[in-house]
Amino acid sequence: MASATNGRNGGGFETDVVTREIVRGKLLAVADEMGVVLARSSMSPVIYEVLDFACGFCDADGELVSQTNGITVFTGTFSIQVNIIKEKFGDRIRPGDIYMLNDPYHGGTHYNDVGVVKPVFVDGELFAFAISISHWTDIGGKAPGSLPADATEVFQEGICFPGIHIYKEGERQDAIVEMVAANVRLPKMALGDLNAALASVRIAENRCLELCEKYGKQAVSETFRHILETSERVSREAVAALPDGTYEAEDWIDGDGITEERFRTKVAVTIDGDDITVDYTGSCEQLQGPVNCSRSALVSAVKTVFKAIVDPQSPSNEGWFRPLKVEAPDGTVFTATKPAPVGWYYEGTGQASELAWKALAPIAPKRVSMGSANSLCVTVLGGHDRAKGEPWVMIEPSMVGWGATDERDGNCVTSAITNGDTFNYSIELLEAKFPVRVNQYALNTPGGVGAGRHRGGYGSIREYEILTDDAVLSASYGRSIEKPWAQEGGDEGSCNYFELHVGNDARRAARAPTTIMKRGDIIRMFTGGGGGYGDPFERPAEEVLAEVRADYISAERAREDYGVVLAASGRAVDEEATAKLRAAAA
Repeated sequence: MASATNGRNGGGFETDVVTREIVRGKLLAVADEMGVVLARSSMSPVIYEVLDFACGFCDADGELVSQTNGITVFTGTFSIQVNIIKEKFGDRIRPGDIYMLNDPYHGGTHYNDVGVVKPVFVDGELFAFAISISHWTDIGGKAPGSLPADATEVFQEGICFPGIHIYKEGERQDAIVEMVAANVRLPKMALGDLNAALASVRIAENRCLELCEKYGKQAVSETFRHILETSERVSREAVAALPDGTYEAEDWIDGDGITEERFRTKVAVTIDGDDITVDYTGSCEQLQGPVNCSRSALVSAVKTVFKAIVDPQSPSNEGWFRPLKVEAPDGTVFTATKPAPVGWYYEGTGQASELAWKALAPIAPKRVSMGSANSLCVTVLGGHDRAKGEPWVMIEPSMVGWGATDERDGNCVTSAITNGDTFNYSIELLEAKFPVRVNQYALNTPGGVGAGRHRGGYGSIREYEILTDDAVLSASYGRSIEKPWAQEGGDEGSCNYFELHVGNDARRAARAPTTIMKRGDIIRMFTGGGGGYGDPFERPAEEVLAEVRADYISAERAREDYGVVLAASGRAVDEEATAKLRAAAA
């Protein structure tokens, strides 16, 4: 089922289209199976419930050819991290080797996100790499969960694996296992998650060997090439269809966990034929607090937005990103250098993504929504559960409101852009696993959204009550001052924040230093609504009435925001009064 031709891989070999499509489909299935294995065998709820992981398969050059639909900001680092291993070990890579790495300054994101890389050999030749990245609940450091919101250097955020063997030619490196167990708060959980990651890359190796045995390694290798080249071609066509020019956007980071000062960020996106450059020159310098991200995380964040623009539905691989170039000087909030803290890197990557999103919105309205309450709004709680006699750590991202598009309202209660296909905890699991009670989970209708011809999506309200003594809180919410942006006459969205009730003290905040909470204390989390699109007075009156009847908005808001006047019953639109009000505002 193969024919000879001049191909880059396989020594002039090219497989037929049917075999190629079978192999392509099986490669996607391999990545999905890796994800199933990892999720089902992990011990951390943040992995098996929140799905804070991603898996991928790369060719021998380290280029991603298939991946799971996991954390989007992970998948953009796969090729970077595999090539870190290739550069470090070179021709010393052997069958049976497995590596682990989490260095944010060399391909990673933050210490909690641990990558496991397994080279795959076929007939004694390096053929491919399997990689998984998953968020460990605790990796050491100064606070439970390893995400102190007031960290000022990366050494406070846990232990670093700078690309090291966990298996060397098939032999487990027990010293590494012992080091992990001795330096994290939840060693059983951490080692369980490590074993889950090892299982995921091993199953990928097995499936790759089966593919090569059935179809021949030349057919599989040539399919790698075909996947990358066809994706590049489609990507370049999509870029070339956009108007040439430079498109700019600015935004603000609302505090960094150490100071409440606001910091300016900016981007310039230049389209030149079928090439695109995203340049963050002019953004603020790296910050004292942990909302910085490293260059590898920045590149991954931009890949997320770029893929959404060129083809959001097709499976991702490195070929899509060949037209893309990301630029920024070293030492900015988006390209932090050691020892700057990066524990809350997803605040930096979220900001970078949103900037590119905003810059491209005017030329890609069919692909880009308005501004969202773009923060993961992560809450970390931990301590020692005296009832169970063991330590506990709970880390959870909150769901936010997304911006409207030119065709529909924004999504409600959805993960922020860089977090991909993740969830928050089900209430039942959360209360079963942690000494926390959930008193409320609701749409944040009081906070509102950006009105428009299409309105923004609503965020959420979630309230936790502490059921144990001496719990430690770390929390950091972005987009707490600068509202989600809008266009074409829409209104801005609303902001994120939380309310803390600790003892007799009650306060509203967005970033909390390491805080001790006692039994009965409460944290109430509010996530914002997205920006609106288009003139609110053009929204159909019946749609506005439906939202009043659903208790999303009041009759007063209907009148003020949308120019819709309700009848005295509140159950119907006063069409005459509405027409007069809207005409007067025109």
